[in-house]
Amino acid sequence: MSNDTPAGSTTRQPTTNRRRYLQATGGIVALGTAGLAGCLDDDSPGATGFLSTAVTDQPGDIADFDSCVVTIDGIWLSPRTDDADDEDDENGESDENADDEDDDGVQAQEEEDVDQDDGRTYYGFDEPQEADLVELQDGETQLIDEDREVPVGEYRFLQLDVSDVSGILADSGDEADVDTPGNAPLQFNLRFEIRESQRTTFTGDFTPVRRGQTDRYLLQPVARNTAVSYDDVDDDNADGADDEDAADDE
Repeated sequence: MSNDTPAGSTTRQPTTNRRRYLQATGGIVALGTAGLAGCLDDDSPGATGFLSTAVTDQPGDIADFDSCVVTIDGIWLSPRTDDADDEDDENGESDENADDEDDDGVQAQEEEDVDQDDGRTYYGFDEPQEADLVELQDGETQLIDEDREVPVGEYRFLQLDVSDVSGILADSGDEADVDTPGNAPLQFNLRFEIRESQRTTFTGDFTPVRRGQTDRYLLQPVARNTAVSYDDVDDDNADGADDEDAADDE
C-alpha cells in the first residue's frame, strides 16, 4: 500500500505543533471547518477531552490467516455540523449503516463510501502502530492511541489511516494481498462525543474479507462490534497528559 496521505485530507497536526498553535491563539482550536462552532460548548470554546482509540477483529475471513498485521499511522475525525447532518439524511446514512451489513455485521465499504472532504482533522501518531488481527479475535482489543486531547464536540465518524497490511495465509504460508478499498482510509460511521475532561474510548472493529475465490482481501468495518464508551479522567491523568505535551515543546 502507498504511504501517501489520501487525497482530500487536511494538514496533519502533530501534538507539539497543535500545542504551539493553542498557545499562539489563546486556546482557540481550529478544526478546518467553520461549521463546527455550533457543535462546541459555547461556554468553553477552548475545552478539550481525551480520545483513546482501540482496534479489534471479529467475523469475516480472518480464519484464513496465520497473521494479518495492519500498520496504522493516524486517525481522521469529522466534526458534526448541520450541513453534514443534512447530507447524511439525503444519502440515507445512519450511524450503523445497517442496510449495508451482512449476517456477520460486516459493512460493504467501497472507496466512494469513504468521506475524504476537507472537513476532517488528521491526528498523526508519534510512531506507526501495528496490530495483528489474528491476535485480536474473541473480544481481544489493542489500544493504538491513548488520551489524545481533542476539542469538545460531536463527531460523525472516525477513520483509520492504514498505511500497510502484511497478511500470511494459514494453509499455504503464502503472502496474501490485503488492502483497504481504493487505498482510502477505513471509516467507522458511528457518531460519538468528546466530553470535557472525560475519556472517550472508540473501538473500531474491522476484518479482512476475501474477494471471490482469489487470495485477495479487503479490510472492511464491522459496524455491529464497533463501540464507544465514556469514563472520567482523574486529575493526575489529565495533568500527566499536559506535562507530556509541555515536555514535547521544550
